[in-house]
Amino acid sequence: MAIFPKNKEVKKLNTDPYAAKYLIRASIETDGIVERPDVVGAIFGQTEGLLGDELDLRDLQKSGRIGRIEVDIKSEKGKSVGEILIPSSLDQVETAILAAALETIDRVGPCRSRVKVISIEDIRATKRQRVVDRAKELLQMLLKQGKQVSEDLVKSVREAVEIEEVVIYGEDHLPAGPNVEKSEAIIVVEGRSDVINLLNYGIKNAIAVNGTNVPKTIIELSKKKIVTAFLDGDHGGDLILKELLQVADIDFIARAPPGYEVEELTYKQIVKALRNKVPVEQYIATHNLGDIKKEEKEGKKEDKKEKEPKKEEKKEEKKEGEDLVSLFKDLNSKKEAALLKDNKVILRIPLNELIEKLKSAKEKGDTLVTGGIISQRLVDVAHEKGIDRIIGYKIGNVTKRPLNMKLLTKDMVKK
Repeated sequence: MAIFPKNKEVKKLNTDPYAAKYLIRASIETDGIVERPDVVGAIFGQTEGLLGDELDLRDLQKSGRIGRIEVDIKSEKGKSVGEILIPSSLDQVETAILAAALETIDRVGPCRSRVKVISIEDIRATKRQRVVDRAKELLQMLLKQGKQVSEDLVKSVREAVEIEEVVIYGEDHLPAGPNVEKSEAIIVVEGRSDVINLLNYGIKNAIAVNGTNVPKTIIELSKKKIVTAFLDGDHGGDLILKELLQVADIDFIARAPPGYEVEELTYKQIVKALRNKVPVEQYIATHNLGDIKKEEKEGKKEDKKEKEPKKEEKKEEKKEGEDLVSLFKDLNSKKEAALLKDNKVILRIPLNELIEKLKSAKEKGDTLVTGGIISQRLVDVAHEKGIDRIIGYKIGNVTKRPLNMKLLTKDMVKK
């Protein structure tokens, strides 16, 4: 019976199993000591005439339809054992008949023998497996090369588009996205590479400060647009942020993760950072940056420009300041605001109803003290009500301040 398992590696034999379609593998045992020529002679001699002229081993070997018969024989303790290999280019039926004929050999020389066919191996299957394995290797090489070419092509095109989309904005010639001019909100970053990285992910309203000195273009933009400062998570980012807070009107602050730069962030990191942006007042309060706040500095400058009062006036102002500080603490603890006239409280309003109540208030006052943040909306309503001074916990993003109105914080009142 013919068996067609996978091919095994042939050791210590000269047969090339890939020169034929099949390989007959048989074992042989003899009761005496024999050598290779004895076994080969027995194969030819005892199969001669057994299978007819068409399957005569000598003729088949001469025509190349079977290969060289290889025998590996060893002798030990008066007996010999070994293996016979016969490559065949015959078809399956003829190869199986030839293999079965080997088992008819019962003598080698003067010794009794037993031959058993172990397997008939389909060498073409082995070749096919070699072809498949090699094809996989070649395909992987091709795919890798093609992928690299594709990635390089996409990268080149994308970079070209990005470079085309980067515009030069303002008199300071700052690199920016194409939507900075028409967008109501902009993102201020540190350098050109940051702008390009944001463009790479479809964010086209970024503009770079290009250094630690904030350009006039950024300052002017901050007066009329909602500005988010998106800076690196390093010391350089801290320095630029401090200067931005001093000279520009920033609304929100977003930072790259510690140790990262905006230009190297992934899309997910960029979206997360911008989503977690915080109002500038909150950032200043949580990072102890009140001493560099622009509005406070402007308030100090305005105070310095005022004429120094006389000694008696100073005493009165000092007393008034102490009263206001005391009132402020009380309002802050109760989350209220108070409307004053001639330094006397004429109306108290809860902070969460301040805008509505102040609009509808019939009382006329000159000073508003609030335990909350002074916002642009609060300034507008107070101006309509004829109030010329507002004292609050902090000064928010106020871009339109009436000329006859003073905006102060509790720290300014103390001084």
